[in-house]
Amino acid sequence: MMTTGKQFEHDLAEQKMQFLFTLRSKGVTDKRVLGAMEKIDRGLFVRGTFAERAYEDTPLPIACGQTISQPSVVGLMTQALEVGPRDKVLEVGTGSGYQAAILSQLARRVYTVERHRRLVRTTQELFEKLDLTNVIGMASDGSYGLPEQAPFDRIIVTAAAEDPPGPLLAQLKVGGIMVVPVGQSDAVQSLIKVTRHEHGFDYNELRPVRFVPLLEGLGKDA
Repeated sequence: MMTTGKQFEHDLAEQKMQFLFTLRSKGVTDKRVLGAMEKIDRGLFVRGTFAERAYEDTPLPIACGQTISQPSVVGLMTQALEVGPRDKVLEVGTGSGYQAAILSQLARRVYTVERHRRLVRTTQELFEKLDLTNVIGMASDGSYGLPEQAPFDRIIVTAAAEDPPGPLLAQLKVGGIMVVPVGQSDAVQSLIKVTRHEHGFDYNELRPVRFVPLLEGLGKDA
């Protein structure tokens, strides 16, 4: 019979195996993305009451009224972004930091902006703990992007806008890709892949999703 410690380790390993199996079954097939999601432990990004559900394929509440996205959606968004090892990526909506941590395994540099300073502080501690030196987090109004670091090879938005935000489109390189949920906050939204060309943009609808709305301004938390 296993000791309690060994049983816990066995159960955790089983959960992580099931986690990766679920990702594949939901359409996450890119080996680099799966490798990043295997390396970055979602359990580190889920605190308190919901910690025991960290390896379920479900969104979970985090601080400041935000959520950590469903892992399969994180995987599908990351896969659609087609991140290369030399890419500079902008993430709008740091949240738990989980998406940025996965991107850190795939890109040269990740800039992630969040309107809630409390989340910026928490995620910065986690990034340092995991030695993710290529992630730069900051408190900022993400709807305006990060013009001082533009243009970006890739942009990912983890909150829903009514339309792909103009400032973000403007900060995307020619040949660049943006993945963004689009739609009203109280209705079903669509995940859109935007590709910038020399003379305009292509828009491809990927799947229905549900995200918190993209809000302007900084949060009121200290």
